[in-house]
Amino acid sequence: MEPHIDATPVPPLDAVPPPRPRSQPQPPTAHTTSTADRGSFCLAVCSCGWKGPARRSRDLARKDATGHEATQSAQSAETA
Repeated sequence: MEPHIDATPVPPLDAVPPPRPRSQPQPPTAHTTSTADRGSFCLAVCSCGWKGPARRSRDLARKDATGHEATQSAQSAETA
């Protein structure tokens, strides 16, 4: 068998730096809410991961989202 003269040489394992640790995802600073349709239901969702109850009325889902934003902004104002 002939040697592979066109092959790229591989450096030894101790010459390769270890992978960088992944940083933890930072929670969003602002709460961005929207509504999402799930079949005949609508629910409010937020960028922080919060989800409101499923509603048949889009208007009620929007009110849930507005209430969540108001609650979160009041809590962040208290801690600041």
